[in-house]
Amino acid sequence: MSFEPTTVGLDVHARSTTACAICGPTGEISTIRLSSDHTQILGWLTGLATPVRVVYEAGPTGFALARTLAGAGLDCVVAAPSKLQRPSGDRVKTDARDALHLARLLRLGEVTPVRVPTPAQEAARDLSRAREDARADLMRARHRLSKLLLRQGLLWEGKNTWSWAHHDWIARQSFTDPALQAAFEAAHEQVLMVRDRRDRLDEAITRQATQGE
Repeated sequence: MSFEPTTVGLDVHARSTTACAICGPTGEISTIRLSSDHTQILGWLTGLATPVRVVYEAGPTGFALARTLAGAGLDCVVAAPSKLQRPSGDRVKTDARDALHLARLLRLGEVTPVRVPTPAQEAARDLSRAREDARADLMRARHRLSKLLLRQGLLWEGKNTWSWAHHDWIARQSFTDPALQAAFEAAHEQVLMVRDRRDRLDEAITRQATQGE
């Protein structure tokens, strides 16, 4: 004899998780507030009427919970937030209501899942994000240094900015005012440090591209 599965919506945050279950055989709704500890969440889920299907939205907490639940044999779906249908005119937003809404959508088959990456794939994504952060940080550091020099009437006249020749020109600059010299050295040091960080990440990405998934 088959039963309609118990569908569970999880509203997952960094320090807490609100869970709402719709019991398959009876339709009874139960809601509980849990910690973010995966063992506690799994313990509560395994006490529900089986079979159990679980859903939560993709977000900043990542996919570790989905992998934990799947490893325990539970059917877990990570929903694409942009594809979730929202009730029109529903402006009251609470964790419990969000969890119940997810459980209902899963019960109706109205959840669009995202693919759960492997830990190695997620690590590669983090590596790419770190490189993008370094690129943006380097642009800002260069901008600050250029503006500091420009305020002193110093403008690079060469063809290529941030070439080795440009860096040599910057390194030759000095100022008699101690405060200005300290500010210049700090700005220049920041450019060099962030450039080195970007280069190290480029090397790591190259290794990952040839050796990883």
